[in-house]
Amino acid sequence: MPIKDLLNQFVVNRSGALVLLAIAAFLEAYGDSCFQSALYRTSGMSRALAFLGGAVSLAAYGLVVNAPRWEFGKLLGVYVVLFFLLAQIVARVKFGQAPTLPILIGGALICAGGVVITVG
Repeated sequence: MPIKDLLNQFVVNRSGALVLLAIAAFLEAYGDSCFQSALYRTSGMSRALAFLGGAVSLAAYGLVVNAPRWEFGKLLGVYVVLFFLLAQIVARVKFGQAPTLPILIGGALICAGGVVITVG
């Protein structure tokens, strides 16, 4: 499968793995936001398109995360940090939601935990 080969080439070096993790985190956060929109913010055809967009985005996320031959568990710390950061960006851009102080404090802890997992 050519897509697996392409993704495997990306994860050979750290910067490529980081790019793929960022893409995966974005796809997961965006897919979740599409379902959020479909369930609570849209109706009719917009609802159907939001569900479809969410399904396609989450399927692409699953492909990006699972197709390459990498030890995803070792990269989990970086992934969780990227997911948190990209989810906050998606929340701000798509829903106009700014992070509150508890979210910022929790996010700092998530980032610290990501460093511990990655370095440790």
